[in-house]
Amino acid sequence: MAGRSLGKVLVTGADGFIGSHLVEGLLRRGEAVTALCLYNSNGHHGWLEPLAGQRPKDLRLVLGDVRDPFFVDELVRGHDTVLHLASLIAIPYSYDAPESYFATNQGGALNVAKACLRHGVGRLVHTSTSEVYGTARTVPIAEDHPLQAQSPYSASKIAADAVIESFRRSFGLPAVTLRPFNTFGPRQSLRAVLPTVAAQLLAGATSLKLGNLSPTRDFNYVSDTVDAFVAVGTAPDEKVLGEVFNTGTQREISIRDAALVIADVLGRANVTFEGEEERKRPEKSEVERLLADSSKLRQITGWTPRVDFPSGIAQLVEWMRGEKNLDRALQYQK
Repeated sequence: MAGRSLGKVLVTGADGFIGSHLVEGLLRRGEAVTALCLYNSNGHHGWLEPLAGQRPKDLRLVLGDVRDPFFVDELVRGHDTVLHLASLIAIPYSYDAPESYFATNQGGALNVAKACLRHGVGRLVHTSTSEVYGTARTVPIAEDHPLQAQSPYSASKIAADAVIESFRRSFGLPAVTLRPFNTFGPRQSLRAVLPTVAAQLLAGATSLKLGNLSPTRDFNYVSDTVDAFVAVGTAPDEKVLGEVFNTGTQREISIRDAALVIADVLGRANVTFEGEEERKRPEKSEVERLLADSSKLRQITGWTPRVDFPSGIAQLVEWMRGEKNLDRALQYQK
């Protein structure tokens, strides 16, 4: 299947967990990349700070904010492909500050869509999330599953997805939506459940403090998520434009069992659990089950996950053991 060239690529949210891995993956492919990092007064580039020091010739680093339409319009100019990842993602904080989530997630998507349309970008890949599905009504979850806003975060992402769909239908925006299920790996925020478990065990804990243990998730290793972005970015127009694609392993594991896998990788036996109320979502907001049907992405692009869950956990743990990596994770929290 003949694909398209990415050309000059813009990645928003490039300083974050997935975004930084994506930028590195694109550079390894030989792509010319503009990486948008969230503006801060320290001039810091988050997880791309090491690359900022190396100054690779194919990388342009920019500090800014997707909430500003004038900035975004000028930034998008001259790019062939835009991979839009910039988003507020911490679900617990969305209960406290929902307006900020809509400003960044919905508003940012609107600004990026308008700029891509105005400047004739060849393809926009918009990043959604499996959280838009809410608790599964049917499993595995295919792309036509009903969308259910079970948190302000998920509502803001549903709104962002609708913005992209509306621009596709109304104005012919050449867009595709990628909907990753739970991505994990090095650089993930310590707020996320898998790094939380690993950090507690590495600190010597024998009793893990967690929220709900029964919900199941489809955990996808970060390099496989990066491959999915490249797959939908390079696939022929007629195969992917206007489509939504799930990214997942098509396997689910409960939070409790995932924690036990981490304990096993670390050689820790007899781990116990205790509830931590502040990590629990409101009762009607908890998403009980997320299991991807990613057959559409596999069939159309040939994408397939290559890293199984235990292997991914081993790589996450190895990274967390690295010098100063935990300190950096606490500092960046993306």
